[in-house]
Amino acid sequence: MLPKYKRILLKLSGEALMGDANYGIDPKVISQYAYDIKAVTDLGVQVAIVIGGGNIYRGMNEADTGIERAQGDYMGMLATVINGMALQSGLERVGLYTRLQSAIKMEQIAEPYIRRRAIRHVEKGRVVIFGGGTGNPYFTTDTAASLRAIEIQADVILKGTRVDGIYTADPEKDKTATRYETITFSEVYQKSLNVMDMTAFTLCQENKLPIIVFDMNRQGNLLNVIMGKNVGTLVKG
Repeated sequence: MLPKYKRILLKLSGEALMGDANYGIDPKVISQYAYDIKAVTDLGVQVAIVIGGGNIYRGMNEADTGIERAQGDYMGMLATVINGMALQSGLERVGLYTRLQSAIKMEQIAEPYIRRRAIRHVEKGRVVIFGGGTGNPYFTTDTAASLRAIEIQADVILKGTRVDGIYTADPEKDKTATRYETITFSEVYQKSLNVMDMTAFTLCQENKLPIIVFDMNRQGNLLNVIMGKNVGTLVKG
């Protein structure tokens, strides 16, 4: 069987990198992600990644921390670059070629984000990791993922989380909650379901970019999604 998608944007949450810890980066999680990503690149799938920074720093209430929102957002962007470097090392350890691009200039450790260069990298089979969010405060890494996916003309955004899709209610609180296999953008709005922040979600809708929400922490799930199996929830149309 051939992969269903040729070029993907994989959005990973920073919190998922913590594993069972309360902070930081779990090497076992990085290793699992690396092998899962290698499995899909071995099929010829082109992969770009946006990663969050919540395992290191998450923007907090300005009144509680004394750190203004914009400053806190920039701190979060730096955290995504740290996570990007950790993931880059994990991917290279399993034999993949990678490039880390940052929306904030850090020439010693990452290329600046250049759209045409990013596309060329994925065409050559390199895994491109986009760090630094959008480079602007007040925008989430979900928005960065939507923006980069549209820019590099990805076929789909794969939002890897710790839950296996979108549910009618919080499955941890409501045992009767059921998972949607497919849902439309309009239904997500109508039912006030939490998929991405509204800016990111609207970008995907306006550019007809489908989103698949799935459990990235289950080994082999990424490959199952790529092969078109019934994993997670597909948001489209």
